[in-house]
Amino acid sequence: MSFLKEIERRRTFGIISHPDAGKTTLTEKLLLFGGAIQEAGAVKNNKIKKGATSDFMEIERQRGISVATSVLAFVYKDKKINILDTPGHKDFAEDTFRTLTAVDSVIVVIDVAKGVEEQTEKLVAVCRMRKIPILVFINKLDREGKDAFDLMDEVEQKLGLTVTPMSFPIGMGYDFKGIYNIWEKNINLFSSDSRKNIDDVVAISDVQSPELEKIIGQKPADTLRDDLELITEVYPKFDRQDYLDGKLQPVFFGSALNNFGVRELLDCFIDIAPTPRPKESETRLVDPKEEKMSGFVFKIHANMDPKHRDRLAFVKIVSGTFERNKPYLHVRQGKNLKFSSPNAFFAEKKEIVDISYPGDIVGLHDTGNFKIGDTLTEGEQMSFKGIPSFSPEHFRYINNADPMKAKQLDKGIDQLMDEGVAQLFTLEMNNRKIIGTVGALQYEVIQYRLEHEYGAKCTYENLPVHKACWVKPTDPKSEEFREFCRIKQKFLAHDKYKQLVFLADSDFTIQMTQSKFPNVKLFFTSEFE
Repeated sequence: MSFLKEIERRRTFGIISHPDAGKTTLTEKLLLFGGAIQEAGAVKNNKIKKGATSDFMEIERQRGISVATSVLAFVYKDKKINILDTPGHKDFAEDTFRTLTAVDSVIVVIDVAKGVEEQTEKLVAVCRMRKIPILVFINKLDREGKDAFDLMDEVEQKLGLTVTPMSFPIGMGYDFKGIYNIWEKNINLFSSDSRKNIDDVVAISDVQSPELEKIIGQKPADTLRDDLELITEVYPKFDRQDYLDGKLQPVFFGSALNNFGVRELLDCFIDIAPTPRPKESETRLVDPKEEKMSGFVFKIHANMDPKHRDRLAFVKIVSGTFERNKPYLHVRQGKNLKFSSPNAFFAEKKEIVDISYPGDIVGLHDTGNFKIGDTLTEGEQMSFKGIPSFSPEHFRYINNADPMKAKQLDKGIDQLMDEGVAQLFTLEMNNRKIIGTVGALQYEVIQYRLEHEYGAKCTYENLPVHKACWVKPTDPKSEEFREFCRIKQKFLAHDKYKQLVFLADSDFTIQMTQSKFPNVKLFFTSEFE
């Protein structure tokens, strides 16, 4: 198959939502259609012995949440689909923001009863900032929830989107009869008997025909006709270009747990979703159709397999083809690296691949060369932008609880920090280590993983820090900067890239510092020009 055809086949997208909206369940059902797994297991339900395939880590199985972004691929109707399932829990938001740099489009999952929640608002804002095409899936229709029109209004108002329904529910909760597929003009009937065949679809080209009453009954038929009439009057017609430009968002309804409305979503998605898109680097816009390979690391995961202490760097291929055993330039280190066993992910299996195309995600075994945001090219000096570190919200000293295991602790902290789980700051005065996280739950994850993966125990001590500010003096040799360092020496630390960071205890302190030292600039993210 030609290079251009391979690019046309690729669809790489992320699934985002608030915790518990059913994101991991939806991922599983998509894999089921792709034939990548035989049975799905919801993360929550303990009756199902088989945990969700897309949740790797032990702590996720215990908590029933996804903490790491998983990468899953499958082939459906000759399209190669790469899904990045992201953690919904806000304590792991940073991982999700980084993952959004690697997707070409997203599916936002919304719970029919809870509607739009705060975490969803933040993530969608990031997608809109990056003009990523968005598709909305309203989930859990077999439960009682808000009215479909009210929900679409809420999506428009809270998320600032312009929606157009591509399918519409017939009843809801107890009276849920099925879904009318506006895109394909057919009705998918719902029965709560999970053993029935998924493909129970009745094609109906004209909703005015008396056939409709026979299928769903008089009252639901009348309601559906009224609803569809209202939809054509109120909502814009679907226009693919508007969707690709991020100006229009199609909406689907369904129930992922009952595998309902998922096929409709998938069929329409592979028709309309974008193929791999061009990406901005610091020097130029890189087009996927270029012959030369380029890609960037958006995630690092240590100990994917507890039996082997391995680290995998996840690389999104932006342009050209990535080939096994071919040397590529690691731009930041300025050296060439070869990879003898690049991994691709098919559901829960890792496979070694000889060649990968734009849009694909490749896992590279890493011995400590990679950091998040690193770029690989065939020799061109360029870096992809937009993968910053944000200032953490929580700060704690980390102490070694077992003096015999100091080495293991250091190694564990280093690897987890490279993975981007949290950020490490080292105080200038006494070299004490401070861990900063976006959410408090991460401390438990770090403690758990240090013990189970590195055999090291740690304890924490609270630290009254409000924000980490990256410091950039106008003139590093000036008297003013020296004075700043002298007065603030107790609060100065270095991040792991050796950048100077000021740990401020309040907004007031930051304002006072800025007015007293106008030539020492403070930033809340590590990527500043």
